[in-house]
Amino acid sequence: MDVELVLRSTRVITPEGTRAASVTVSGGKIAGVLAYDADVPAGARIEDLGDDVLLPGIVDTHVHVNDPGRTEWEGFWTATRAAAAGGITTLVDMPLNSLPPTTTVDNLRTKQEVARTKAHIDVGFWGGALPDNVGDLKPLHDAGVYGFKCFLSPSGVDEFPHLDQDRLAASMAEIAGFGGLLIVHAEDPHELDAAPHKSGPKYTDYLDTRPRVSEDAAIEGLIGLAKRLGARVHVLHLSSSNALPLIAAAKREGVKLTVETCPHYLTLTAEEVPDGASEFKCCPPIREAANQDLLWDALADGTIDCIVTDHSPSTADLKTDDFATAWGGISGLQLSLPAIWTEARKRGHSLEDVVRWMSTRTSELVGLDQKGAIEAGRDADFAVLAPDETFTVDPAELQHRNRVTAYAGKTLSGVVKSTWLRGERILHGGEFSEPAGRLLERKN
Repeated sequence: MDVELVLRSTRVITPEGTRAASVTVSGGKIAGVLAYDADVPAGARIEDLGDDVLLPGIVDTHVHVNDPGRTEWEGFWTATRAAAAGGITTLVDMPLNSLPPTTTVDNLRTKQEVARTKAHIDVGFWGGALPDNVGDLKPLHDAGVYGFKCFLSPSGVDEFPHLDQDRLAASMAEIAGFGGLLIVHAEDPHELDAAPHKSGPKYTDYLDTRPRVSEDAAIEGLIGLAKRLGARVHVLHLSSSNALPLIAAAKREGVKLTVETCPHYLTLTAEEVPDGASEFKCCPPIREAANQDLLWDALADGTIDCIVTDHSPSTADLKTDDFATAWGGISGLQLSLPAIWTEARKRGHSLEDVVRWMSTRTSELVGLDQKGAIEAGRDADFAVLAPDETFTVDPAELQHRNRVTAYAGKTLSGVVKSTWLRGERILHGGEFSEPAGRLLERKN
């Protein structure tokens, strides 16, 4: 096919490293990564990006879009615009907080129809594992979901109950039987029940209600069950550094275990949370600075595989100043890349590291082999980043529906100049194209 587009930059992040290159695009795919001064094919248009960095579009595998049913919280139109503004070109939507939840094939089709005309970026879907839907798991797998989410403690919404140990084992065995992936919110309900029950505006009181041991105990049990059943399991939004030795040991033993963490655990600390500021509330919680240091170490050595947002918005009125009753969720789609880059560079990490954690490994997690790298044959999905430019976060400039953010007033490094989906520019200069995202399904 004829080359239609050439993107030229002095800094292109490829699987082999960062180099000056000209990336050619044909039919929505990357045709080649050529020398910087390669001749432009006849008929192709060239975009010279100068010294801005060309990186593969970010792939965020943990997003709560809440559409349909709770669209006053978020929706596909607003969530995917926020994602595009942050250099994200693919997201995978979580099965809960929408009505209906994605727990049957019919419910999946309902959600897909809502997303079809609203998605500015590509969108895939997780299924849900509930106490009573073991029989729905294989049909959902065959219908193209990327795996199944479950909770080990109450989810916060009545229509998505958690699994006790017997039902966890039943769901995990069923999913392992057809080679699927179980992704787990790992907090032990017994440890949560045993923790102090406190209310009010003090963040330290809230932190006491979600102790590290709740994560540690849940992860230990999950590892044992995954090992016994030979199941593939992914730990969601790891917050507790205490669990890292357990995870590292399990990986050495060959347990099929992967682990994610989130920008808010890596860039925000318990010490900085003001009383009553429930925009910082999430479950599990943002912990202390010393804990954060160990999470970064675990990313560096591979104990933690990837970084995702866990974008979990709500209406502003649900973010009350009582941490016990406020909705628990951080809205982070638009700011995840600059937030991580700001902290990563302080700690001596490169943009290549950030791409590995936020694009390559997330793509690998769900089998999106057409995403996650700038190399021939992959989708021509890109973010163009000015890594040394800074900006101060103004909630009014955010694209997600309810402009509540824990990053208000923070100065971040890394300005997304443009975002490209299959060779078409979908964001440039703050202006968005019409929705061009596709609905993705897992390959059988």
